[in-house]
Amino acid sequence: MRRMWIACCLAVVALAGVSASDRWPQFRGGTGGVAADNPALPDVWSQTENVVWSVEVPGTGWRSPIVWGDTIFVTSVIKPGPRETPDRGFYGGTGAGSAETEVHRWMVYAYFGGVGLFVFDLSGKPVWSAGMDALTMRQWGTGASPALHGDRLLVVNDNDDRSSITAYDKRTGRVAWRVPRDEGSNWSTPFIWEHQSGTEIVTTGSRKVRSYDLSGTQKWELSGMTSLHVPTPVAAHGLLFISSGFLADARRPVYAIRPGATGDISLKEGETSNRFIAWSNPRLGTYDTSPLVYGDYYYTLMDRGFLLCHDAKTGKEIYPRQRITAEASGFTASPWAYNGKIFALSEDGDTFVMQAGPEFKVLGKNPLGEMALATPAVAGDTLIIRTASKLYRIGKRNGR
Repeated sequence: MRRMWIACCLAVVALAGVSASDRWPQFRGGTGGVAADNPALPDVWSQTENVVWSVEVPGTGWRSPIVWGDTIFVTSVIKPGPRETPDRGFYGGTGAGSAETEVHRWMVYAYFGGVGLFVFDLSGKPVWSAGMDALTMRQWGTGASPALHGDRLLVVNDNDDRSSITAYDKRTGRVAWRVPRDEGSNWSTPFIWEHQSGTEIVTTGSRKVRSYDLSGTQKWELSGMTSLHVPTPVAAHGLLFISSGFLADARRPVYAIRPGATGDISLKEGETSNRFIAWSNPRLGTYDTSPLVYGDYYYTLMDRGFLLCHDAKTGKEIYPRQRITAEASGFTASPWAYNGKIFALSEDGDTFVMQAGPEFKVLGKNPLGEMALATPAVAGDTLIIRTASKLYRIGKRNGR
């Protein structure tokens, strides 16, 4: 039987006590998971300690929270019957969901793959929507988020039928341009790279990394990725960092790219750098997590619970694989950092706190006791964490 979908208004939670200037506007904020240092931000919490509040979130959803002013935006899909939670350990191993015939309610903020793109004002009033064909995806479904730049909303829809990147007018939903892509299913969010030479729309994929100008014309491309691609790029120190690391592939590369590239910048056999690739590492890529650049260091959170550190500018190893824990079933959320500390949220709902810098040290573990896949948000003096059934606002309550 054909599935039937119903789109409903967005799910939001008021964030009392936070000023309108406190924003976490997209996946990993505006700086790739690095929040401004703030002594009021928490580094210790549990289900009862330093919890400002927690609320139940109906349905199922793993997208990261977005914070704008005094409102938190989340997405969820609600189906009849009890809530379903996948097994821990990279979606239970297979990632396959059961066939559904019931009507689902989609609690929306922006983009739901083959269902469509939905835009609301901040009071929840529908502004415009764009329906989309339900194109064939690999068994995990869609995972990329839209990206916003100026008056354009950019959506990469990589699938096994008809891949494309589309720029919509953010106010009207009119298609400004659409470019076909020679790609299969991918799950990485497009990245807006602003540098001294201009602005690029960088899209990663299993076949190639491609960069477009703001009119949709391709500028450069890079081959040599893994057969499944998830991580989102990050920029720092004048470089663009690309990570691709499907677990089953022998080659799992990271590239640090300089601005100004044109044409095919792929490395030749035996090369580790060229005019536009400052450095590369053939075994540093990750499967689910996106990289973190904090200070002068490039941190890699491996899906199985290891942290590595390299010099962000040169790629030189600072320390090799260090085991964070042998207990976690896996890490899907990307790491974040503030106040000289790195945070890593496991699928078990435990956040491990590590010191930043050239020496590895685990400082603590903060348990929430429930599966977590979404990368948290940082807003004002608090941390926003989404688990399988709850949304937590974490903040210092007793000076800790």
